[in-house]
Amino acid sequence: MAVQRHTTGSGSLRPCPERWCRASGAGSEFLSDVLAGLRRAQKTLPCKYFYDQVGSELFDAICQTPEYYPTRTELAIMRTHIAAMAKRLGPGCLVIEYGSGSSLKTRVLLRELARPTAYIPVDISSGYLYQTAAGLVRRFPDVEVKPVAADFTRPFIIPAVATSIRRRIIYFPGSTIGNLTPQEARELLRAIARQAGSGGGLLIGVDLKKDPAILHAAYNDAAGVTAAFNLNLLARIQRELGARLNLAGFRHRAFYQQSEGRVEMHLESLDEQIIQIGEHIFPFRRGETIHTENSHKYTIAEFACLAARVGFHLVEFWTDPEQLFSVHYYELDSINVE
Repeated sequence: MAVQRHTTGSGSLRPCPERWCRASGAGSEFLSDVLAGLRRAQKTLPCKYFYDQVGSELFDAICQTPEYYPTRTELAIMRTHIAAMAKRLGPGCLVIEYGSGSSLKTRVLLRELARPTAYIPVDISSGYLYQTAAGLVRRFPDVEVKPVAADFTRPFIIPAVATSIRRRIIYFPGSTIGNLTPQEARELLRAIARQAGSGGGLLIGVDLKKDPAILHAAYNDAAGVTAAFNLNLLARIQRELGARLNLAGFRHRAFYQQSEGRVEMHLESLDEQIIQIGEHIFPFRRGETIHTENSHKYTIAEFACLAARVGFHLVEFWTDPEQLFSVHYYELDSINVE
């Protein structure tokens, strides 16, 4: 696939001992977030809880479906322009990846980088994180790999590394930034700016606005993998919180909300029913939904404007010929804390 270019230490694996939150999401935080979401007029569940071991594996399966274009398109962009990206990042950089998942695109990046100081994958699914990190250690024995099990939307501690750092690069592939509202995305970009520091960089995947029919197919694949991924969130609540619910009484719904520029995912109740978690009972009407995820889409200019508000300036971006997806490289002169 052709793509377009646009210009404007040691191989150790050490789990980070300092964790801001429990990666599995189980326990009091998971429970409180679920209860708070189900009490709302429009019931919601935080999409970060999709990613337990089962959910992470299902997401990898989604990325293999013919309808889901983001992963293969971004990977094609990376493979074609990785030399230009690596040159922008430069030698001796510390790479911090948000939402590392299977780290498929990371392998492309690490192969090309000149003498990276270290690689720090950050992910909420701890078991999946350490499994993937161990594979990277075997593949890149000269790179220090230090996984951090954390929710990257909240403060977390970057572990010390053995080699001196020339600059920090935040790597945020995929379209995860789109799961946040524009206001939430700006707040996360501000946190990223603080973590990168002046002179730091951001290499980020951004899904582009496109024909709604393409979006509908991507989030409603014929094999039903996305439906299973969405429903696994309820199954996880059942497994980990002991909830009483009828999993077969819900179905997956995803649609493009043009006025908001986003795909919305919901779990729709097929009948009147309840979900009970301990002493808490949540009634559902037929057709009532739980809003589980947003996936905002941007134009190049819209996202560059969003990033500029916290101090990032767009240096270069790359897209595919169909303009489905983009990879942006930003640098930070100073942090705008407005």
